Amino acid sequence: MAKATFEELLDAGVHFGHLKRKWNPNMAPYIFTEQKGIHIIDLNKTIVKLDEAANAMRQIAKSGKKILFVATKKQAKELVAERVDAVNMPFVTERWSGGMLTNFATVRKAIRKMSQIDKMETDGTFMTLSKRERLQVTRQRAKLEKNLGSISDLSRLPAAIFIVDVKKEHIAVAEAQKLGIPIFAMVDTNSDPRPIDFPIPANDDASKSIAKILDVICGAIAEGLSERKVDKDKKGERKESAVEEEN
Repeated sequence: MAKATFEELLDAGVHFGHLKRKWNPNMAPYIFTEQKGIHIIDLNKTIVKLDEAANAMRQIAKSGKKILFVATKKQAKELVAERVDAVNMPFVTERWSGGMLTNFATVRKAIRKMSQIDKMETDGTFMTLSKRERLQVTRQRAKLEKNLGSISDLSRLPAAIFIVDVKKEHIAVAEAQKLGIPIFAMVDTNSDPRPIDFPIPANDDASKSIAKILDVICGAIAEGLSERKVDKDKKGERKESAVEEEN
């Protein structure tokens, strides 16, 4: 499995924490030192935690389950959308709607509504509506797409959630905790790592740092998915040979 080296993490600025006065004391085990009033994250500990998270992610992907990525901060949005889309996982980069996990049945209803509108467009029903009705439906579809487009394939609750900036996404953290969904997250020196099952001590503000962590995590997911495909192909071959033997 592809791993990040100390030098790569250093180059990406993963070690830069927040100002010392903004720190969360629960991050003390992951802080190496302080320079000019800024906390420096211990990258050796980041490597260990990143490996743990990547291994667990690989296993989840191999089992065929979904991992939901959450990152609504400006410098993370595009990075998450691009990398996570490539491994076919759901993501939220616009806005976390309260109840997205705890009230998942309502979310599913909205996703079904989106599918119904798409069906109307393909089966011709859309064109039977008045111009005003068409405009209303189009606006409704656009709004649903903005909020739910990237999770439209999520037919059940995710097996895990990955978060960039646990302070900003505290509602998502609380909902996942309430439902017992494992939380993976980049945790900076101003955040509390205790609610996180797989905390990755890292700079969650710099786009280079976010990109480096995402590359490792998404690389692990891609490996898990390809291992799953190999296993499926092998099962298929075994079935075929068993049928041939019977004949």
